Amino acid sequence: MSTSTIALVTGGNRGIGRSIVEALAADGRDVVFTYNSHEAEAKEVVDAVAARGRVAEAIRLDVTRPAEFPGFADTVRRTLRTRWDRESFDILVNNAGFALHTPLGGTDEETLDRLFAVHVKGVFLLTQALATAPEGASPLLADGGRIINSSSGLTRFVTAPYAAYGAVKGAVEVLTRYWAVELGGRGISVNTIAPGPVNTDFDGGYLRDENLQQIFGGLTALGRVAHADDIGPAVAALTREGTGWITGQRIEASGGFRI
Repeated sequence: MSTSTIALVTGGNRGIGRSIVEALAADGRDVVFTYNSHEAEAKEVVDAVAARGRVAEAIRLDVTRPAEFPGFADTVRRTLRTRWDRESFDILVNNAGFALHTPLGGTDEETLDRLFAVHVKGVFLLTQALATAPEGASPLLADGGRIINSSSGLTRFVTAPYAAYGAVKGAVEVLTRYWAVELGGRGISVNTIAPGPVNTDFDGGYLRDENLQQIFGGLTALGRVAHADDIGPAVAALTREGTGWITGQRIEASGGFRI
């Protein structure tokens, strides 16, 4: 049986998710990660982890389809047994997500449903499928494990027109505190990481605009917007030995944006 620490990261094929996967691998962890599309990118991440001397497995998952979660959990269990001779993993990072503009007076029901499906319903039901089990069965997330939920600086500061995105991320932060209590008896810590502006393909990659980078950098204590590789190591740090007593917390990784 492998003694490796194993993490499961949703949305690990690009952007912040990929940075999280690679940072965990750099810390000596093996990783199972999900992707919804862009299979070629997922393969690149598997290869990047292998180049660090660790093992990664990519599994396709659409987090807006809760009916697939039991089958996904079965696939994870088989993967753990086959690749690591394990029945559980140690770290869950709920990272998958997206953002859309939602101005009041210009937002339809479908947009709200999509945001809720990914950031609240999907996070809740997938965590439930992985971190709990019926009586007599063992959960996939091991006792003493860690859960890191992805939120946003937009729950603290207001940048229109992201009202709905900020609201669903606020719900994630509330879930984090509740789960810290519900899972605390098993020694599982649950925290939220909240990035500020990050130069990725978030919302169409709008922060690749140099003028916006200058504006947002001027509002940031460290003088620039973040890159994905500023966030992955921050997530990995929350899973290291010695941080297990931190739980129920919102940790903002924004470089001091608008403080």
